[in-house]
Amino acid sequence: MTNRVPSIACIGVLGKHNNPLHISLFPPEERAPLEFQFLLSSCLDIFEARLPHKTLDQDFGLLQAVDERLAMYGWLTNTGVKFVIVVDMEGRPATALDSKSTTAVGIRDSDLKPAFRALQTAYIMLLRNPFYNPDDHSPLTANAEQRIGSTQITSRKFIHEVKRIGDSWVPGAGNI
Repeated sequence: MTNRVPSIACIGVLGKHNNPLHISLFPPEERAPLEFQFLLSSCLDIFEARLPHKTLDQDFGLLQAVDERLAMYGWLTNTGVKFVIVVDMEGRPATALDSKSTTAVGIRDSDLKPAFRALQTAYIMLLRNPFYNPDDHSPLTANAEQRIGSTQITSRKFIHEVKRIGDSWVPGAGNI
């Protein structure tokens, strides 16, 4: 049996009204989008339950272990936007560059902090765009205005940055 290292299976960005703003799968051809939409929705109650006990730290750590293979980690921004990373513990075959401790032990909560920080930076860069209005992606605003269409983030730059983060993350990386 070949050694395998954890990799990111899914990155989800959930709005402050718990609506999905963006979902990326890694690799997309091997993942079922509906399954991961369900998984992302299932972690919302965990955010709600832990929120009253949360200190200033934005890292929610391990939200839930879905099974022996998938684990969900969470991060909450100051604006109420939630980032969720689903890690596949048997994600990809180990290469010579991967450390033996990563293949044997798995990951720690701190291994995902660089990925969450990079995601938050990408989201902040999106918010700094003068043509991006976060209220356009709120289901409350869309319903009030009877607007038809997606409330998902469509910025190519943001989507590309999320893909880069998902593809480049490895356990133990200092920064992304």
